[in-house]
Amino acid sequence: MVVVGAGMAGVQTAVALREQGFTGGVTVVGAEPHQPYDRPPLSKAVLLGTAEGSAFDVDFEALDVDLRLGCEARGVRPAERVLDTEAGPVAYDDLVLATGAEPVTLPGTEGVPGVHLLRTLDDAERLRPVLARQHDIVVVGAGWIGAEFATAAREAGCAVTVVEAAGRPLAGALPAEVAAPMAAWYADAGAELRTGVRVERVEPGAVVLAGGTRLPADAVVVGIGARPATGWLAGSGIELGAHGEVVADGRLRASVPGVYAVGDCASFPSARYGERLLVHHWDNALQGPRTVAANIIGVTPSVYDPVPYFWSEQFGRFVQYAGHHGPADRLVWRGDPAGPAWTVCWLREGRLAALLAVGRPRDLAQGRRLIEAGRTMDAEALTDPARPLKSATAG
Repeated sequence: MVVVGAGMAGVQTAVALREQGFTGGVTVVGAEPHQPYDRPPLSKAVLLGTAEGSAFDVDFEALDVDLRLGCEARGVRPAERVLDTEAGPVAYDDLVLATGAEPVTLPGTEGVPGVHLLRTLDDAERLRPVLARQHDIVVVGAGWIGAEFATAAREAGCAVTVVEAAGRPLAGALPAEVAAPMAAWYADAGAELRTGVRVERVEPGAVVLAGGTRLPADAVVVGIGARPATGWLAGSGIELGAHGEVVADGRLRASVPGVYAVGDCASFPSARYGERLLVHHWDNALQGPRTVAANIIGVTPSVYDPVPYFWSEQFGRFVQYAGHHGPADRLVWRGDPAGPAWTVCWLREGRLAALLAVGRPRDLAQGRRLIEAGRTMDAEALTDPARPLKSATAG
């Protein structure tokens, strides 16, 4: 067994293989030189200097896993069952692609000093002294990572301006009426949010917006999205989707024999939601490997169709989301969005399809189970935030 990628999805695949009884050789190939680590703390404890790192608590030697770090994958030859790496070819019987996602860069910023991304441990370590010096920081992008970085930068005492091309934060993830109240969180935390503005160029010490406005910037942090890290698969014959992701089936098998794909780099068909899902979140990288391991071992074939889940800590609020919603789903509010705690539910044909919970972890936990069970909900009962979510089912 060869696993490409030493992040959460790759490491958990190796762990799951051993836990489920696989006794053959397991090799994990990772491009970064560091011991495999968890990513969520990078925008929090590691960035603020309250933790030195976030290495996984996994004893690879005890698991008899051959860990090859600082070794970048270059290509796959499926017909020969060979993975090409910068250190030479690696033969495999089965191959798991778990290379994750890579941040989208802002055009024209290559080589401009003071421009940062936040995806790797090295990125966080480069940004830590910037925060410690309490610099003026401009964040490009008001998505999840932009909000989390802005939160940490404000905690460190930095002046923070966030610029977003869309008319609201989280425009790619949430409808306008849900994202609108979240815009006020920036001002509450002392950060300036500018929406509906585009960056024309970045210069040393400044960000120039379309229209000519110049924002002073000792540092610029770009958080405008991520894409599957699959460019190295070009010419392999492995099918990639519209977003560059590996197209996997319900058992997380890629389009060629002996190859599986899991985590941020792969999409999978969801019978629950009737569409193919590409989920760039930690929980997907944790859950998917168990399915991959079960299907490689082959004792009990397993289909992957989870209720997606993620969380974000921003501006003193704990935000959680479970499920998957579409523009046609009915939106139901629980609580006042101007308050500290509220929930939004999405109903599809009367069933709970997704929910976003701000400061209401019990709603999230109960809602996730209701989605898994496919329960029909009483929309009127849902609107009462004092009523437990699990008691708002119909009939």
